[in-house]
Amino acid sequence: MAQQLRKAVFPVAGLGSRFLPATKASPKEMLPVVDKPLIQYAVEEAAAAGITDLIFITGRNKRAIEDHFDTAYELESVLAAQGKRALLDAVQGVLPAGCRCIYIRQAEPLGLGHAVLCAQPVVGDEPFAVVLADDLIDARPPVLAQMAQRFAAERCSILGVEEIARAHTGSYGIVSPERSGAELSAINAIVEKPAPAQAPSTLAVVGRYILTPKVFDKLAAVKPGRVVEQQLRVGTRQHAEHAPARGLRLGRGDAHLLADEPVEERRLADVRTADDRDVASAEFPGLRHYRLPSS
Repeated sequence: MAQQLRKAVFPVAGLGSRFLPATKASPKEMLPVVDKPLIQYAVEEAAAAGITDLIFITGRNKRAIEDHFDTAYELESVLAAQGKRALLDAVQGVLPAGCRCIYIRQAEPLGLGHAVLCAQPVVGDEPFAVVLADDLIDARPPVLAQMAQRFAAERCSILGVEEIARAHTGSYGIVSPERSGAELSAINAIVEKPAPAQAPSTLAVVGRYILTPKVFDKLAAVKPGRVVEQQLRVGTRQHAEHAPARGLRLGRGDAHLLADEPVEERRLADVRTADDRDVASAEFPGLRHYRLPSS
């Protein structure tokens, strides 16, 4: 019987140095976008994909994430006494129904691949998702739900990929797809930060993965010290070389907020949803608005 996708790993132990000074005293995953922190958007996306076990790989300064998804008895009592039902429902609904939180401490900052490896005792021999909360994507249906549907049919690792400008390939892991232009294609290789002239495509790996447990052996073999994002991609690349893997091109028209450029180049001036409704208009250090090309 095929195993259902039930578990998602959220690597949240990083220092958030690209967001400084906003993350000096607060986790980057708790930075608000409109009225919710980044991590809550990620959790809601996972729940919409049928995920029930939320595995957070945390660090010493990430207690706020645990508190956010915990019960706040004093606050809830005050809201109830004041008759503020809508606010009480919002607070009590932070953790999606049917989900449970599991917290694992990453004792040393040994990279993103190591963070995912820390989840192995809880993941076991099941398939699992990896969600990077600072890659915020507004899509209908949610991206992870799209990927989970594909995984149910393909039963192999699925990586979210996005079309980027060729001039920017040097900042990403770039996939070499078997079928250029296809929505879902087998991945022949992942090339780490190639120069534009050497890039096999313009499809970049973004912060959404569905992986089989075989990837843990490859992650364990990746040496610490690589740039943190590269560490997970290198392990995934080595996994893809020995097991089937597919790249799912994210749907056109999705609003994508990506936090992977120098802070002086990133400003969120006008965030819009996929149907062009305004959801925010503010100077927000640390995020920049990305939109997939429309056809």
